[in-house]
Amino acid sequence: MIEPEKFYLFIVAAFLLSISPGPGLIYVLARTLHGGRSEGMASSLGTAVGGLLHVLAATLGLSAIIMRSALVYSILKYVGAAYLVFLGCRALLASRQPLELGAAPAGSNSHPFRQGILTEALNPKTADFFFTFLPQFVNPGAHVAWQLFILGSISVALNSLADLAGAFFAAPLARGMAANPRLRRNQQRFCGLTLIGLGGYVAVSGEK
Repeated sequence: MIEPEKFYLFIVAAFLLSISPGPGLIYVLARTLHGGRSEGMASSLGTAVGGLLHVLAATLGLSAIIMRSALVYSILKYVGAAYLVFLGCRALLASRQPLELGAAPAGSNSHPFRQGILTEALNPKTADFFFTFLPQFVNPGAHVAWQLFILGSISVALNSLADLAGAFFAAPLARGMAANPRLRRNQQRFCGLTLIGLGGYVAVSGEK
């Protein structure tokens, strides 16, 4: 199985990566500010499921196929970027609608769990991460696929814990902003611009 020295090194590296601000955590924070703690938590769980899909893909060797095909890589990257931009534009449009004090947060019925899955699953940078990061800690003399699955699942779990913590601590701020119509509009604009920015980041980063 996995060599103990490599496993400990992996835990340290994965933990440091999980607490470093990245597109996944920023996305969850934006959704929390947009719809409150429940939406942030649901988004976190959704991105976890999306991350596990990438783990399964890496285990089955699909990540290698994606990374070797510039066309498939580009399609996934731009579809994922377009989806983030779409969510951002919808939040900006919602900020123009009249809001009443105490109304349900905008986007509360927008299926944050499902959107979290799609956002993470359509991000080829996640596939790139698992393809380039996990093999460094695999023992080639043991069952490689099983090791990839274990390491990938641990990485997803650490990232999800960081996302859930971000959603939990961002929720009080979201509730305070929701109590003020003007601040709430700014909250929606912030969410929209953040999602659009993330979509732009995904689109222009990592050109092959």
